Amino acid sequence: MAEEKQKPKKKGKVYKMSNVYDIDGNSIKTKNKKCPKCKVFMANHNDRWTCGKCGYTEMK
Repeated sequence: MAEEKQKPKKKGKVYKMSNVYDIDGNSIKTKNKKCPKCKVFMANHNDRWTCGKCGYTEMK
């Protein structure tokens, strides 16, 4: 029998902390919005904000 080749596993994107959070002295704020339905970070597109988990979309 021929051995089946396994596809390499995809790794998720690795974000630098400076791209996701805004650090100002002792306070930390998020740069992206949070989804009002499921409280997950939303993706920032050119014309909209979208949630990858529930599909919620806000137009800019």
